[in-house]
Amino acid sequence: MELTLGEIAVATHGSVRGDSECVVSGFSNDSRAVQVGECFVAIIGERDGHKFIRDAITRGAAAAVVSHDDQGALACDNAVVVQDTLVALLDLARWVRMDRLRAARVVGITGSTGKTSTKDFLASALSQALSSHANIDSFNNEIGLPMTLLSAPADVEVVVCEMGARFAGNIAKLCEIAKPNIGVITNIGSAHGEHLGGSEGIARVKGELLDALGVEGLAILCYDDPSTARLRRRTTAHVLTAGTTTNADIQVKLLALGSDLKARIALSTDWGNFETELGIRGAHQITNAALAATVALFLGAEPSAVAEGLAAARGSSWRMDLARTVKGITVLNDSYNANPHSMRAALQGLAGVGGARRRVAVLGAMREIGASSVDDHAVIGAMAADCGVAKIIAVGSGPDMDALASAAMARDVEVVRVVDAQAALGSLDGLDDHDVVLVKASRVIGLEVVAQALIDLNGGTR
Repeated sequence: MELTLGEIAVATHGSVRGDSECVVSGFSNDSRAVQVGECFVAIIGERDGHKFIRDAITRGAAAAVVSHDDQGALACDNAVVVQDTLVALLDLARWVRMDRLRAARVVGITGSTGKTSTKDFLASALSQALSSHANIDSFNNEIGLPMTLLSAPADVEVVVCEMGARFAGNIAKLCEIAKPNIGVITNIGSAHGEHLGGSEGIARVKGELLDALGVEGLAILCYDDPSTARLRRRTTAHVLTAGTTTNADIQVKLLALGSDLKARIALSTDWGNFETELGIRGAHQITNAALAATVALFLGAEPSAVAEGLAAARGSSWRMDLARTVKGITVLNDSYNANPHSMRAALQGLAGVGGARRRVAVLGAMREIGASSVDDHAVIGAMAADCGVAKIIAVGSGPDMDALASAAMARDVEVVRVVDAQAALGSLDGLDDHDVVLVKASRVIGLEVVAQALIDLNGGTR
């Protein structure tokens, strides 16, 4: 998105220092990732972005948005000076949506799990037929969503915005900026239930997306989810459902699951019926793919293009990444985050990996799931046994991990307790050809280092 400093100043109620006709080609709040010609936005968060302005300019930034004229800010010849850089970022994204992107249709995606995978499926499906743009990775908060809008081409037809929430009002705030025409809710689970007030609170907050649609909008919901009926009553928008039963408007059926965990599905829709193999792993992905297909078909993509896009989709990092090492060990890296729904799906994925001699799970805590946390961890411990796990490396301490370990040991699963991710590595000696190792925990536990070390120690991928 190209903008002049003068336009940025108008949108942010700021003032230009330097050349108001200076044109920037994009925006970044990370000095390490800034591209030549972009504008660096000096956000003040855990770290003060103003301290990195010199670095951004060295890397080629053409200008900066700043909130005070300290030594770092003065290093930039062209800048827009504002009261608060985060507020300015939100104001700028709001202005861009209403001015430069007013003709685009915006799709908002939220839910307890599956947001990013649904976004990845949809972005791939749309790419076959329409000019589209989607957030990278899981950029779904008050910084990521504005950056998504600001990085969209001015002539784009569809913008896909993932929307996350940890507190009430988060989704409403994002919608006020993005003005979505279509809203997708993948499911209502227990992720962030500690902050949102359990499943009812989660449904209320995720439902803020539906409130933003109005009578001219389209809501797409998962028919299989128990919360869909009450969500449907909440919205005045037209509703389409996707799910595995014949009552869903768009029906998806699992035909087969390969040893590489890629599902072959059949979709039955008003736009035509077709089969395809999903590019993102896991049987649990079939409803996410159906939700994405519904959006793409509604927006005019042909069924053949949607089938091709779903097959070409690639998931974001650390989500059901399957790597086979030179020494014959398979690593299933699903370490990006965890809650009861995604943990169950990961264990089922581990059970589905073909040719396994032994199944091992490196598991850490599921954070922020609320009052049911201890019970939820116990269920996962028992489920690990049901999924054929022979050994669990339980990472971390406290009541949650105690419950998981006790439930697994009661079902004759070998459990090794370790204090952190680094200690987990020392407990993974003795792996052999055809062993399969799942790595899964909430993001804060940092188990991605375990997955990568397992690959490196066993000769890399083949």
